[in-house]
Amino acid sequence: MNIVWFKRDLRIEDNAALSEAARLGPVLPLYIFEPELWQQPDMSYRHYVFLTQCLQELDQSLTALGQRLIIKVGNAVDVLTQLAQQHSIDALWSHQETGNHWTYTRDKAVKHWCRSQQIPWYEPTQNGVIRGLKDRDGWAARWYTQMARPILTAPTALNYVDEATDTLPTANALGLQEENSNHRQKGGRSQALALLNSFLYRRGEYYTQAMSSPVTAFDSCSRLSAHLAFGTLSIREVFQITERRHKELKKMPDAVKGKWPSALRSFSGRLRWHCHFIQKLEDEPDIEFENMHPAYKTLREDTLNPDHLHAWQTGQTGYPMIDACMRALITTGWLNFRMRAMVMSFASYHLWLHWRQPALYLAQLFIDYEPGIHYSQVQMQSGTTGINAIRIYNPIKQGIDQDPEGVFIRQWVPELRDVDREFIHTPWLASSQINDYPMPIVDEQIARRTAADKIYTLRKNDPAHKTTAKQIANKHGSRKSGLPKTSRKKKKAQPDHSQLDHPQRELPF
Repeated sequence: MNIVWFKRDLRIEDNAALSEAARLGPVLPLYIFEPELWQQPDMSYRHYVFLTQCLQELDQSLTALGQRLIIKVGNAVDVLTQLAQQHSIDALWSHQETGNHWTYTRDKAVKHWCRSQQIPWYEPTQNGVIRGLKDRDGWAARWYTQMARPILTAPTALNYVDEATDTLPTANALGLQEENSNHRQKGGRSQALALLNSFLYRRGEYYTQAMSSPVTAFDSCSRLSAHLAFGTLSIREVFQITERRHKELKKMPDAVKGKWPSALRSFSGRLRWHCHFIQKLEDEPDIEFENMHPAYKTLREDTLNPDHLHAWQTGQTGYPMIDACMRALITTGWLNFRMRAMVMSFASYHLWLHWRQPALYLAQLFIDYEPGIHYSQVQMQSGTTGINAIRIYNPIKQGIDQDPEGVFIRQWVPELRDVDREFIHTPWLASSQINDYPMPIVDEQIARRTAADKIYTLRKNDPAHKTTAKQIANKHGSRKSGLPKTSRKKKKAQPDHSQLDHPQRELPF
């Protein structure tokens, strides 16, 4: 038999590992629940809940084909060793995974085990990320080629393999702190398909204009990011379904099209950005822990202020837009990109916290936590990539721009519900009672200028900064090349600093 090891590809449709293995003979569909993974500092209860919902639907889909999902609890190598003792295994199949460092180390151990057992391990790709990439030239073209390949249909049936399944450990047994909230997204492919359909036909028309404000983004964004992270949908499915919708719109009168064409162009482009950022972690796993540019190695290294960190984590900074975003994120598990960038920028610049601690906390909160995107973006908003413009978000200005009436702030910061519109973004200037809402923990202007001075001084005084930054851009930056070639001979593509990796790129869908 062939073992199909499900990881973050919790679907039977467009699943290359399952399709190929089923074509060859009997399949044991396996999910290995690894308790040690759930002890890592980036994992949380809300991830556990979303996962269990996805696994329930996956089990139902597989059972309908004649073979239920087999869950095993334990270390991956130990589980595979046990199965090899009970079954004759022809091969192990799983999609390539670009996860956190723990999964990277586990995969190396599994590869060593497979070689020792002379069991081939096939790892087809499930997105546009390329393993063993030499450079980024032509990456975009390869991404589009991958997205254009036919979507793989699910097997029509699976031969039954007799193997017991384990019961998932409870969250309590794993030491995960339980949280009660009715505002979080639910897992499972049916939820993902419903979201995609409602986005493409109802919610998404004003996506381009509405994605930046938390007042509108919660409804106008696709909200597919968690499903892409857990793999209930493949990014190729989303891309092709979006393209079909785009073709439908082309046949409609302009009066009917409305804002849909530009919205779908924006959304489709961000699917490519999704893989572009994951590619960075695939190429350089150390960015989960180390600054992308080595010149920033000592920046903020020994300056953790626990009081500032706690105030930021709990939405008690005294800056209404920061606090509303953090409280909304704690409750819902989601936040639009611009606000993610703002809260991370505030932690790194205004509070001068090293990005590692805030990054881990946000990873626990984001249901759609995708390590490749997460650590690339965290470093971008902290000024440690060396290749991005320094963007220090002013939380007062962002509040005025993105929530001018204070609707979002009043929703999530009830202490400010009675504050006049004139003072909703600067409540410390109001003379009325603000119900024990804290004063700002730092002076915004002073903190912003101090941070900027430190960053620019470091860049100016490091003679190797530009040279190293160029090397980083060559490795991780985007290219204008990669689109269909013409007959004209072109020069070798150079990094396009004007578009890709721009701090304002909006990613969480």
